[in-house]
Amino acid sequence: MPSAARYRAATGRPTSAAGTLAILAIAQFLIALDYSIVYIALPRIGADFDLSESAIQWVVSGYAVFFAGFLIVGGRASDRFGSRNLFIAAMAVFGLAALAGGLATAPALLLVARAVQGVAAAALQPAVIALINTSFAAGPARNRALGVWGTVGASGLAAGVVIGGLLSTVSWRWVFLINLPLALICALAAPRLLPRLRPPVGHNQLNVPSAILCTGTVLATALALTRASSDGWTSGGTVAMFVLAAVLLGGFVIWERTSTQPLVDPLLRRTRSLLVGCGSTALYMASVGNQFFVLTLLLQQLRGYGPIAAGMAFLPMAVAIAVANSVAARIVSVLGVRMALTLAFVGNAAGLLLLATQVHGENYLLHLLPGLLITGFAHGVTYVSMFIAGTAEVADRNQGVGSALMTTSQYMAGALGIAVLVLVLGPDPDAQSFGAAFLTTALAAGAGAVLAFFGLPARSAGGAARASDDRGATEVGPDTGAGDQPIHRLVPEFGESRR
Repeated sequence: MPSAARYRAATGRPTSAAGTLAILAIAQFLIALDYSIVYIALPRIGADFDLSESAIQWVVSGYAVFFAGFLIVGGRASDRFGSRNLFIAAMAVFGLAALAGGLATAPALLLVARAVQGVAAAALQPAVIALINTSFAAGPARNRALGVWGTVGASGLAAGVVIGGLLSTVSWRWVFLINLPLALICALAAPRLLPRLRPPVGHNQLNVPSAILCTGTVLATALALTRASSDGWTSGGTVAMFVLAAVLLGGFVIWERTSTQPLVDPLLRRTRSLLVGCGSTALYMASVGNQFFVLTLLLQQLRGYGPIAAGMAFLPMAVAIAVANSVAARIVSVLGVRMALTLAFVGNAAGLLLLATQVHGENYLLHLLPGLLITGFAHGVTYVSMFIAGTAEVADRNQGVGSALMTTSQYMAGALGIAVLVLVLGPDPDAQSFGAAFLTTALAAGAGAVLAFFGLPARSAGGAARASDDRGATEVGPDTGAGDQPIHRLVPEFGESRR
């Protein structure tokens, strides 16, 4: 059912598809912006609060860890209680936490505010993607919506370092306070612009034990990876966190298999497109996603750039990402999502390899800009394509948790990638170390190309099918380029839980 008709069926009032997409794109921009905007401001935050190197990283990690930890719970809450309701509540909390962070007078208050922002973002992210995928019909309409959403959202990662560089010259507090007006706009406009779709009948309860075990597993794993990057892989705290994560994971699997209302629908575990989508988001973050980390250190530590210069150095890449996002849906419609995603990962690998070979040069235009433009454009196509591929075969009732699984994979891989890159760079990185770091990210991008090419089915001439009802049945929809037959028929069932 088209978005406007579906909305009228649920609420009796018309809605604007353009208005819906605009507010969701702004929300996604805010989520991405808040992840990267603090990078360049970290030295000033550390100086004001007299924080050590290991402590200052928690300004970033405090957000990322809690974001990753609560994503799946946020996704299921979105499916159970309504994406619109969760969007409004989470956006309000996000804005208040940003205000608290900007006004923090002690490091503990700042870190708590960052953690609360991470939890709010974990509720926002799956709600945003679920609202897009349930408001726009599968095929060209949804692909165009994801393209616009991606244009704004993916650009937020690159824009964050640019805006952060500019704002931190005034005060680091503005990198948090800038979130408040955007959050207010979204929270106030949401009741008028977002569709209010009724949650499925009989699915209004959240499996609390599964939610606790799932969140604990992801939190412990994220904490272990973060500690590994600062304290080492064999430190007592790191090992203890990994052991705790393994115990909680075992409890989560056992509980899910015996639950009548599992947190993760068994159908999702045998949806091939979603599995490939999760792998793609992980390898995306391990490659061009973590490129921001390496480049920030390269520019400020090795090349001696100040905050403004470092931020402006990212600007061409941000523009390339935005351009790519704006044409990504058309690229998918021409090539199909399999070839679009494969070639995007190939472009990522090529750009990162170029950067790896040019780290000894000191001329920005000659040695850095070409690689940034290549990875920027490929980054933009990758971001849109992987969500088109990953959510194409997920039923509406599972869109929240499906998108949450993809985003959890993305940020967990980001934490793992940072831990690995810290080892590769060493305590005092030189040009050779940065070359090795870029090579590591290029290998992850190459693995993404292999996964996309062999994991996704070839595009058909007639169209693709997508899951639509509670039993996993399919209906033929417009061509998404995602495959030539229902995805769930291509994959044998595994891990079915007892209902």
